[in-house]
Amino acid sequence: MTATNGKGPYRQAQFDPLAELRRSDDPPWDVYLTGTVFLDIIFTGLDTAPVRGTESWARGMGSSPGGVANMATALARLGLKTSLAAAFGDDHYGEYCWDALEQGEHIDLSTSRTAPGWHSPVTVSMAYEGERTMVSHGHEPPPEEPAPDCSPRARAAVASLTPGTSAHWIAGAAERGTRIFADVGWDDTGRWDLAGLPDLRHCEAFLPNAEEAMRYTGASCPRAAAHALTEHVPLAVVTLGAEGAYAVDRRTGETAEVPAIEVEAMDPTGAGDVFVAGFVTGTLAGWPLADRLAFAGLTAALSVQEFGGSLSAPGWSEIAAWWRRVQSYDHQDPAALGRYAFLEPLLPGSARPWPLRRAVPTIGFRSSA
Repeated sequence: MTATNGKGPYRQAQFDPLAELRRSDDPPWDVYLTGTVFLDIIFTGLDTAPVRGTESWARGMGSSPGGVANMATALARLGLKTSLAAAFGDDHYGEYCWDALEQGEHIDLSTSRTAPGWHSPVTVSMAYEGERTMVSHGHEPPPEEPAPDCSPRARAAVASLTPGTSAHWIAGAAERGTRIFADVGWDDTGRWDLAGLPDLRHCEAFLPNAEEAMRYTGASCPRAAAHALTEHVPLAVVTLGAEGAYAVDRRTGETAEVPAIEVEAMDPTGAGDVFVAGFVTGTLAGWPLADRLAFAGLTAALSVQEFGGSLSAPGWSEIAAWWRRVQSYDHQDPAALGRYAFLEPLLPGSARPWPLRRAVPTIGFRSSA
């Protein structure tokens, strides 16, 4: 299926998780998000962290759009109509990222812009021992004149909250009925004060990691922190790393906890973004809380087995392949397998492979996908 978004073609993924919910008067977009697009250069296969004064050789390397592009790509690959507002550098890196997102992932960029004379932000990520070290460089883009008044109409939006600041578009979007899902970065000020996140009051869900949740609430464990956060937001989801995730819904009183799927991680870049994308997808589709957590954890687990943040995100064909594969193994724990049984009616029985783009060592090769 192809449609026009104003600047290029929009093609839905082969499975639409919201198909039964769509109506003629729906917003044009399922999810809106805004932020900074980086060019990510990822080195993998390092035995140890780089050592001062020495040269390290990586066994693998890839390049892909990063930053907010991680989340946008993950959402689009799960079949959500995704609109991204971002500034792109006026250079080859910016052109590559724009084409990769619009033409490769069919993300709407009609509210994005190219900033003349501004170079693309760059992050170099080094993955080793299941962890990563990153070095980034960039500058704020020149201000847009005139600045956009509001976000496009969408079912949901994903906002990255910044301590001490407020984004004017969040309140406006919430007033128009957009459901706001928020994550947060590390508080460099060290204050960890929820009052410093003024936009949280407009959000439906808040998805920090365990350390962030405990620091913001002063709780001694992440589960207690999740409960404390529901005094400020209806739904709190706290990621627990290798332990999985825990969620509390204040409106229903429901809690859920789902363990993580054990995988051999190649590169964790973007896994948190993929988790949020999976959770947003399940929420918009109206799934039970535990199913949403399980799905989010599964998509994140599949993503870390590829390298490159945005282009490691799985699509429905990969999810279907995983489900068929784990069912074929002998001696599976029936309870663990049953946790993902909700996938069965969602997945097409004979899905043709969806050619997902992956991070490549250099920029400029033409993809056959």
